[in-house]
Amino acid sequence: MARQTSSRKSPTRKRPAKKSGRGGKAATPGLRARILRWIGRGALAVLAVLLLSLLYLRFFSPPTTYYMAAEAQRLGSIDHQWVPLSEMDPSMPLSAVAAEDANFCQHWGFDMAAIRKALDDGGQRGASTISQQTVKNVYLWQGRSWTRKALEAILTPMAEAAWPKRRILELYLNVAEFDEGVFGVDAAAFRYFRTSASELTPVQSARLAAILPDPKDRSAARPTDYIKKRTRQIMDGAATLRLDGRARCFAG
Repeated sequence: MARQTSSRKSPTRKRPAKKSGRGGKAATPGLRARILRWIGRGALAVLAVLLLSLLYLRFFSPPTTYYMAAEAQRLGSIDHQWVPLSEMDPSMPLSAVAAEDANFCQHWGFDMAAIRKALDDGGQRGASTISQQTVKNVYLWQGRSWTRKALEAILTPMAEAAWPKRRILELYLNVAEFDEGVFGVDAAAFRYFRTSASELTPVQSARLAAILPDPKDRSAARPTDYIKKRTRQIMDGAATLRLDGRARCFAG
């Protein structure tokens, strides 16, 4: 009698399932690429808006600034009237440059000699140029922070490339703060001397320039002994700038 042999089925091995290309780690590179594209497009959009803004401000006056708007909201209103540089008494731009940035016509936005002096003095003196202050006043906010300084350092050379020196000074003198809620030379001239920017005397212009570093704690109408001394120094500096040619880039 023949023996029957039972045939056993050998166990079949299951093939590992293929991973879907849509999930898990396979999707990570694609997501990362999309995020990078969004960031790149956002950066290009910001740059485009900034360049358009720089071009706009070369020819048109800013309706307001971030700081002016913040002060208007805090105080209820501000005093501000735009005046072209050609309608200011020539002593005012001369006094501002003599007081704030004597090498204004010679640098490209940063006064390296002033920066080195400030570092040698342990940071006790300021080294910001009028170009830097204009960028801060027009685009940024007040106060000290590394973020603001970094943005200021990026924007200043761009402003120097986009705006002539005369335009930078015109912007500065129209948006600088001269007292709480008082912005620009014309508003300051009326606040302190009941006159206009076109009628300022050399002494009055030098007094306004003397209060620029600390406008809320200094008064051009009630000058302290220090302000009187600083006024004389600024007037001497303005005369020197006129004679040695360092006012050539903005003089009318």
